[in-house]
Amino acid sequence: MAVFAMLQLPGWLDDRMFALEPRLDEDWRVVLALSYFYAKSAAVVLAATFAMHLMLRAQWIALVGVHSVYPQGIRLDRLRMGPIQRSIEAERQGTTEAAIERADNRSSVAFAIGVSVALVIASVCVIFCCVLVLATLSTQALGLQAKPIWLFFGAFAAFMAPFLVAASLDQHLHNRFPPDTPGHRLIAGVLRFYTRVGMSRSNNRIIAILSSNGGERRMMATVLGVMLVSIIGVCASFLVMRSDGVIGSYSGFPDADALAVNPAHYDDQRDPARDNVRPYLQSAVIIGPYLKLVVPYQPRRDEAAMRDRCGKETRKLAGTELAMAQLACLQGLHPATLDGKPLTDLRYEIASDPRTDRPALLAMIDVRELPRGRHELRVARPPRADRNPDKDNPDPGFDAIRFWR
Repeated sequence: MAVFAMLQLPGWLDDRMFALEPRLDEDWRVVLALSYFYAKSAAVVLAATFAMHLMLRAQWIALVGVHSVYPQGIRLDRLRMGPIQRSIEAERQGTTEAAIERADNRSSVAFAIGVSVALVIASVCVIFCCVLVLATLSTQALGLQAKPIWLFFGAFAAFMAPFLVAASLDQHLHNRFPPDTPGHRLIAGVLRFYTRVGMSRSNNRIIAILSSNGGERRMMATVLGVMLVSIIGVCASFLVMRSDGVIGSYSGFPDADALAVNPAHYDDQRDPARDNVRPYLQSAVIIGPYLKLVVPYQPRRDEAAMRDRCGKETRKLAGTELAMAQLACLQGLHPATLDGKPLTDLRYEIASDPRTDRPALLAMIDVRELPRGRHELRVARPPRADRNPDKDNPDPGFDAIRFWR
């Protein structure tokens, strides 16, 4: 039961990530992304550990059962092979008891390593993200221009520097600091402090036991290797899930987002839990008199653009006046054209996306006089504030939505 629950946890984290990401600006999105990557990495490692331990432990149980039924072990004389192969097999055969012991040890060590790595990643997630949250709150409360992530790295480096210096001196230059000298007492005091705050080797007793008995370098390489593979795998899977491309041999098919009919642009086709946030219509085929255009608010694009374009005008406003000024600002950031002609009478209302409960702009466009056939609505969008322009794949600056009457 625990294995099946753990296998469902990564997918649950994916859903939470896709639901929260569009609601946050650049700084808080970094906090969310790091929390997601670390938490999902720990969940993946733990799920894989449970599954692997289940298989290895099942092999051990099967060996115990088979040995109970056939205590004589492998009888090479009853197997079809020549004398040379039989002699080679006899040299490598060993006893069933030894095979049972190896299977037991293998499953125990694999389970210990997996659980320990998952706990390390989970601990890093909690500590790292809590400190990053405090750094983000501090920069926003104090109005600092520094990025919270760089503030965090600076604080982390300042915190770790005394420990690294003391540990290095203790390991390589301990002969220069005999007992009962100020240098010895200083190094001991620094190391004792960091031991008390959770950096003792015995805090992760499993890894300490495995390292001291199986080789520290090999164990550290195994732990770091599992961590890197899990984190890189989670990052790669996130990019694949975020990509609009499809895995397959489709190199000859036209690949241009500006020309594609994207299901995310239609309310009756989109997947609000996984699709990228885009403006959308009620359907690809419009039957009624009005085109219902919904433009979700995107903090990564809209907030910085509003601050640059309308920050001075809205700084001293409040209440209804502030809301009207912000709506007018967003109106200017998202003008639209229909079949190449500007919609001069376009008017947005303050609304929300009913399927995700995120704030959005709503415009009802009269299409009663629109002729039958294919049409294209283009909705402008400001550039993203959290990335530099991509020269190989430049942002066209609008969403193109095709629909039919």
